[in-house]
Amino acid sequence: MKGRQWLLKRWRPRSLQARQLLAASVGLVAFLALAGYALDAAFGQTARDNLSERLKNYATAYAGGIDFTRDGSLYIREQPPDPRFDIPGNGLYLQVVMPGHVANSMSAEGPMLPDVSNHMLSPREEVFEGPLRMTQIDGSEGEVYRYGMGLVWGGDGGPESEVPYTIYVLEDSRALGMQLRSFRGAVWFWLGVTGLILLLLQTLVLQWSLRPLKRVINELTKVQRGERDRMSEMHPRELEPLTESINAFIESERENLERQRNTLADLAHSLKTPLAVLRTQLESGASNEAELREEVGVQLQRMNNLVSYQLARAASSGHKLFSAPVPIEATAEEIVRGLEKVYAAKGVFCEFELEPGVSFYGEPGDLQELLGNLLENAFKWANRRVLLTARPVLGGQGKRAGLELAVDDDGPGIAEDNIAKVLQRGVRGDERVQGHGIGLSIVQDLIKAYRGQLHVKRSEELGGARFEVTLPPGI
Repeated sequence: MKGRQWLLKRWRPRSLQARQLLAASVGLVAFLALAGYALDAAFGQTARDNLSERLKNYATAYAGGIDFTRDGSLYIREQPPDPRFDIPGNGLYLQVVMPGHVANSMSAEGPMLPDVSNHMLSPREEVFEGPLRMTQIDGSEGEVYRYGMGLVWGGDGGPESEVPYTIYVLEDSRALGMQLRSFRGAVWFWLGVTGLILLLLQTLVLQWSLRPLKRVINELTKVQRGERDRMSEMHPRELEPLTESINAFIESERENLERQRNTLADLAHSLKTPLAVLRTQLESGASNEAELREEVGVQLQRMNNLVSYQLARAASSGHKLFSAPVPIEATAEEIVRGLEKVYAAKGVFCEFELEPGVSFYGEPGDLQELLGNLLENAFKWANRRVLLTARPVLGGQGKRAGLELAVDDDGPGIAEDNIAKVLQRGVRGDERVQGHGIGLSIVQDLIKAYRGQLHVKRSEELGGARFEVTLPPGI
């Protein structure tokens, strides 16, 4: 088994062009072989039919010049239709079979032809046989084709004067064999030449047809070396999904890298202030150990919060370009169960209007962050009711579906001129409501990472705020 796998691996072509050329060569050889066989069979049959027709013409010519004497002897009035009938062993023979007697042409004297003494044919009966074995005039073995025609000589018109007889005309098979060999040689020669020309054309066609793929490889190599930012858009339709996927992957990875850099920069910048406070406290020498301990605790808690937030932001911002669908309903139910316990005192309940099978294509953690922040914000401001709706956005052929998601509440809503302020990082709609003012900012970052859009307006159904999220179809 290992030896077989090694051979398959060894001889398996690693090049698409080699694979295509090998497949085309095998198919071409098979086609030419079948074509050659068909042509040879057709020509052979045609040659035999022509031979049969020619021998029939000879027999018909002889039949027109045959008479019988009163004693039943054969008499041929006309000259033979071909001079070879008068040359012994020449390859063209005549045999006339009569009751109790066989007459031969001069050419049949010497060779040992197939016995026809008991092969009388019925009147108007015709046969074509061969090749039949015979012995040449020089004693060598040979073969002949034989045509027979059954006739009746009428005599003076009375039934008792009729003489039945059969004419056999035979021809050496070497003439037909030479025709077949000549034809086969010519056919296979020209089929071989045609095959070589077609293989050359096939190689040129393959090189031409694979040129766009080579161009894709060259562009991808340049992207890897940093010589290009992305793949070009001038590619055949069959390669467009591949290049679009590569470009989307490149852009996604570039955005993720930029996001990580920004997150690290934000974290470093955020930690400067508490570190500076600690350094100042240590260098100035705090007068009270309790005050120093308290200040250190405050700043450490602040740094811990900053680190936790930035790590959560980095984890929620990145997403895979090609992700399995995550069902909306199961994640939403889990989040709503927890929120209903937290806000049990308000008696808020959440309703779902989800189309069957609606899914989110991305990281499960991103979906939890998105729904968690939107639903928590709705529960925080709602009086009694929260409504979650979701439906897929169908894309083009072969593209995964997008998503339209909305969260409504029956709270006071958001004034139109206050929407931009509420969506800013660290800003709360009401300072009296507990929170950090970063939930909606995280939602915006997530939606931006998925190239979506967020719209905030008044809910027509519940009267409060409505947050609409639209994620476009994927590739």
